[in-house]
Amino acid sequence: LVDMLISIQPTSSESLYFHYPNVELTRLQAKAMKKKHIYREAEDELQVLREVLEEVSDKIDGIVSGVISSKFQKNTLEKICREFGLIHIAPLWNREPLQLVREIIESGFEIMITGVAAMGMSKEWLGKILQPSDLDLLKELNKKFGINPCGEGGEIETLVLDAPIFYEKLEVEEYEIKWFGDYGYLLVSKAKLRGKP
Repeated sequence: LVDMLISIQPTSSESLYFHYPNVELTRLQAKAMKKKHIYREAEDELQVLREVLEEVSDKIDGIVSGVISSKFQKNTLEKICREFGLIHIAPLWNREPLQLVREIIESGFEIMITGVAAMGMSKEWLGKILQPSDLDLLKELNKKFGINPCGEGGEIETLVLDAPIFYEKLEVEEYEIKWFGDYGYLLVSKAKLRGKP
């Protein structure tokens, strides 16, 4: 049972550990899931993670992360968890990327692309809601440029707007696209929750 969400907003888009664009929207995602939420901004993300885990380690048994294939990230999270007598669960670990994206879409997740940083991915991807029809293109980009369809190497950043565990759906009302020649972000400036049928 997941009791709470912990979100750490890195001060740099170059973070090796944490998602960068739109992390502040995890506040709305936590509300959509009816979960407690701890949110911190950090220059030293791992130190802040340690501080948060120290605060909550007597209330939890472990942490669940979305790490898929980065041994570096997985090993770091496991090491930090051990420091507090916690376990690290990575349910997506070593899943085949394209199949994983397919399963996530088919299970009812609505995912918006909010960052691209890879050859073959243009500004037009920003704001796109992933559809099953995009899987062939992601497969082609993987073959041609080595892009991980899950974005595990930072090629793609996403924002979950809806999921089976959401009681409400995120609705993006205003955003700005920042494009830097061959990579860019969609930065949400206004969003809200709305009821689901």
